Amino acid sequence: MTLLEALILGIVEGITEFLPVSSTAHMILTAELLRLPDSAFVKSFEIIVQLGAILAVVLLYWRKLLDVPLLMKAAVGFIPTGIVGLTVYKAVKAYLLGNVPVVLGALLLGGVVLIWFDRRWRDEPDAEVDFSAITYRDAALIGLFQCLAMIPGVSRSAASIIGGTLIGIPKRTIVEFSFILAIPTMAAATGYDLLKSHGELGANLPALGVGFVVSFITALLAVKTFLAFLRGRAFATFGWYRILVALIFPFVVGR
Repeated sequence: MTLLEALILGIVEGITEFLPVSSTAHMILTAELLRLPDSAFVKSFEIIVQLGAILAVVLLYWRKLLDVPLLMKAAVGFIPTGIVGLTVYKAVKAYLLGNVPVVLGALLLGGVVLIWFDRRWRDEPDAEVDFSAITYRDAALIGLFQCLAMIPGVSRSAASIIGGTLIGIPKRTIVEFSFILAIPTMAAATGYDLLKSHGELGANLPALGVGFVVSFITALLAVKTFLAFLRGRAFATFGWYRILVALIFPFVVGR
């Protein structure tokens, strides 16, 4: 992987990590457009570089991370993801990461779900964020919904937001909780992949470093933009976008 390719992938990751469009899907499709090989390093890059975007959340939300009850809820929300992730890690990395048909199918179906969800559930755009509205039971259920995002293209943030809204949590609150929940989730995914795949990084460490830094910078901008977007616009926008990508991509790559 060249530094330019790492730069492009880092930008894609940072922009899409917290949007309900699936950053993993966009990384896989971008790698396909760049004609990158479906190698072990590329798959590890697509996992590890997400930690750069997660560090952006740590910087933006560090004051809220001092709230012990909130951290406990994030820990409870992570438990289902951690258990399922350890169970299916090998299968996901071997058969789903890099699998373009799976990604496109998940993007298409997820787009339809987002459009339906947006028409069914609407909040006041300026509703206050209230993490106390999330119980420990709610946090565990949100973690279960987040497990769906192990299928590339589903979107971790979309699964968390839809799941949280279905159990009665206001959108703005569940959106920001999904940011917090991403910290242990992606830190664990990155750490586990590093333990399993550190021998494959080798000479590609500079590319990984570039992708990491760029994803951090672009994620800082993306989080603030996403929160501002939610004040006056609908989730259906992301649903239509997902459908458009799923339908157009095969023609772009000639499949």
